[in-house]
Amino acid sequence: MARRTIGTLLLLCLTMLGVVVRAEDPTKDITIRVFDGKTLKPLVPTGFQVRVDHQTMLHPDWVKANEDGTAELTIPADTHEIALHLAYNDSMELYVGCDKEKNAFGDVWYLVPPIMSKGMVTANGCAKPKVNEKFKTTAIPGELILFVREKNMMEQLKD
Repeated sequence: MARRTIGTLLLLCLTMLGVVVRAEDPTKDITIRVFDGKTLKPLVPTGFQVRVDHQTMLHPDWVKANEDGTAELTIPADTHEIALHLAYNDSMELYVGCDKEKNAFGDVWYLVPPIMSKGMVTANGCAKPKVNEKFKTTAIPGELILFVREKNMMEQLKD
């Protein structure tokens, strides 16, 4: 009887240890830097919405803002793509991404492997070509640099 009880307790302890080890899944950290697409000045978003791998679940708690204006995004190690929406003015207003020729309102998905291996600087479709030529920045591995702008009056009225 004592042997069976000890065996059961040992099995229970090993099972719990396995659950604890599995709970500490590896993660990846991505540093996010944000610039105003028109003025090219650094911005500090007041809120973050993160989606991974085309899932609908938002993960605002995966981002930690740093004092230097950057943010640290911690994602599961098996994440392949991320989409970010950034809020401003302590409100629900979201920046418009400057990633494309036509400014992006919907989700723009960024591939994680290139971000982790060499870093990524998104295109800036909000600034004039001469301004973009003067402002050259590079990303280090694990860094994502975004260009955004606030909504204009017409876009705010549509909301």
